[in-house]
Amino acid sequence: MAKRTASAQKQARKSAKRRLLNNERKLKLKQALKDIKAAKKEEAQQQLPKVQALIDKSVRWRLVHRKAASRLKSRISREVAEAE
Repeated sequence: MAKRTASAQKQARKSAKRRLLNNERKLKLKQALKDIKAAKKEEAQQQLPKVQALIDKSVRWRLVHRKAASRLKSRISREVAEAE
């Protein structure tokens, strides 16, 4: 059913824009996590602060819960430390 009121139409436009932006941000986070896991130890150590910052931004953007983000950062730090 089509949106009838002007406010409903505007909300639909806003939702569409936000959905696109959120999908881009989620993909960026997922790709960063994949890249750091695939990287060698030296590269991973250089990427670690950037990835952790991206995780923190994801919390601010409400893509990831703060405790899930903390868990992610902890696991990535440990993986980088244990990497060959």
